[in-house]
Amino acid sequence: MKAFVTAPFNQAGFSILKKYMDITYENWRITGVLYRDSADYIEKIKKVGADILITEGDMIDKDVLESCNIKIIGICRGYPDNVDMDVATSKGIPVFFTPDRNADAVADLTIGLMLSQLRHMTQIDRLLKSGSFFVDSGERLAELYQRFLGWELGEKTVGIIGLGGVGFRVAKRLRFGFNCNILVYDPYVDEKKLKEINGKKVDLETLLKDSDLVTLHAKVTDETLGMIGEKEISLMKQNAYFFNTARAALVDEDALFEALKTKRIAGAGLDVFGSEPVDSDNRFLVLDNVTVTPHAGGSTFDAEIRQSLMIAEDIEKFLNKKKPKFLKNPEVLKK
Repeated sequence: MKAFVTAPFNQAGFSILKKYMDITYENWRITGVLYRDSADYIEKIKKVGADILITEGDMIDKDVLESCNIKIIGICRGYPDNVDMDVATSKGIPVFFTPDRNADAVADLTIGLMLSQLRHMTQIDRLLKSGSFFVDSGERLAELYQRFLGWELGEKTVGIIGLGGVGFRVAKRLRFGFNCNILVYDPYVDEKKLKEINGKKVDLETLLKDSDLVTLHAKVTDETLGMIGEKEISLMKQNAYFFNTARAALVDEDALFEALKTKRIAGAGLDVFGSEPVDSDNRFLVLDNVTVTPHAGGSTFDAEIRQSLMIAEDIEKFLNKKKPKFLKNPEVLKK
């Protein structure tokens, strides 16, 4: 057996896989190559001689599955939406994936964005690096402190939209680390999780009106698409902050930009955008009340180690005829 691995993969995972197969490793974050065109991917798979694919973003469509003799697929992401699951399942190919492999990483970034906004870290950093500000008098020092007077995160009311893998982790950090009051909007909320964080389930309007900080952690569905628009933003307090480390499609980006530009709300921390990848021409960067990160919420060494072990351990279980933990199409086990 031979594996072609293009996902970021840690040695901890390789040490398991090498017992069963030869490996060709071409981390896309180093090569810069994502196989989105099936013809290129098919050519590469055949050149490598791979029958196992472990990837993060390569497109494994019908053409790839029909043209190559693939036996196992590993997807290092929360949902294997880059795989034609119907074809894979019909061919008896197990598809392993890594739910919540970076949930802690995204939760950490969310808290970081909150602190950055409440304490004006982005603004202060930009000012001091601009080369235009010098503290040459007591008045200038006083001006600096007064201008960037901030808020503490402790005991604030935080509204969490979506108490899933990331939202729950954010809630725990806020509740037990900062003693925040937690409001939750999630029609499908797990009552056990809600109780664990001492959260209060409310409707969306109440959450937006009552929260000092609003953080978005919902999945994109027909129900949630564009769920935060001009009307919803208008319900927020003028001194409230908005955070999105989930998906850009959940928000009317134009309405959010206008609200931030006119200071209708105090600020925002954003990791996802309608136009990606993000670079220096992103329009939110011109606003001094926004902290921008380039969809980097899950980018940690810890997440790479975690996803590597999740995939490798499940493949080992499968090869030894044991039940895997994270198999998207368990029906293939019957075959």
